[in-house]
Amino acid sequence: MKTPPYLNPGSKIRIVAPAGRVSEKYIIPAAQWLTGQGYKTVLGQHIFAQHFQFAGTDQQRLHDLQLALDDPETSAIICARGGYGTIRIIDQLDFTAFKKNPKWIVGFSDVTILHSLLNKLGFASIHGTMPRHFLDESGLETENLKTLMQLITGEKVSYNISAFKNNRTGVVAAELVGGNLSILSSLMGTRYEPDTNGKILFLEDIDEYLYHADRMMHQLKLSGKFENLAGLVIGDFTKMKDNESPFGKTFQEIIMDSVSEYNFPVAFGFPIGHNKRNLALAPGEIWELKVSENKSTLKLT
Repeated sequence: MKTPPYLNPGSKIRIVAPAGRVSEKYIIPAAQWLTGQGYKTVLGQHIFAQHFQFAGTDQQRLHDLQLALDDPETSAIICARGGYGTIRIIDQLDFTAFKKNPKWIVGFSDVTILHSLLNKLGFASIHGTMPRHFLDESGLETENLKTLMQLITGEKVSYNISAFKNNRTGVVAAELVGGNLSILSSLMGTRYEPDTNGKILFLEDIDEYLYHADRMMHQLKLSGKFENLAGLVIGDFTKMKDNESPFGKTFQEIIMDSVSEYNFPVAFGFPIGHNKRNLALAPGEIWELKVSENKSTLKLT
């Protein structure tokens, strides 16, 4: 796995919107903060375009992302937001120039598609916060932003999380892969579906029905994604819904039922996903997962 060069003051960062439409009030302060830190910050030409729920037409979004991928001077591409839309342009992207001059691609949620593709290509990326959540209501840097900047500048991070009753203990060091469960599920059967063999898988999701989460977890199981898994990290499953006729299991029980026949360590409660805390991870890099009776630790090696 190749790690893109880490950022230094003066590095060029492009912010583009490959999916949902975005508002200037979230992007401009984030861009100003990056510029204030000494980075050369460039916004995508069509970043504030609007085409129904998208940040411009497919061609406009494709243009901005492809330009960023091709630019040899760009060190990082930060996705403006998730939402929906990256899958509509993914097969039209050309990574020829990117392979010669790799750069960090940052984002989560819908950006899981790009993380999965990059993992297939053999490049690390960053599953982390996006511009809307760079700063808090007071204009101060969030913890999410701080962890993103740590990873993108080459610092090692280590996260310690309190123990959860559904955890399964164990220690493993392996490459990290994963992201949004719904997005990963939508990639099954395509050339972008995740390769979990010998890896630590991390999952998060938002606004899903419990029965749908159950179906997606069993889809991963039936596809063999758990058979040679090294470890499983469960982030936030936010705003989960139930039907009028209850499904009968919590999302924690759904996940544990899906992996009950395996013996890899499982860690619940990691602050990754759509809640206030969304700490940065680097898919493609080697992380150590240690799950004990007292706590869970995920550390970049």
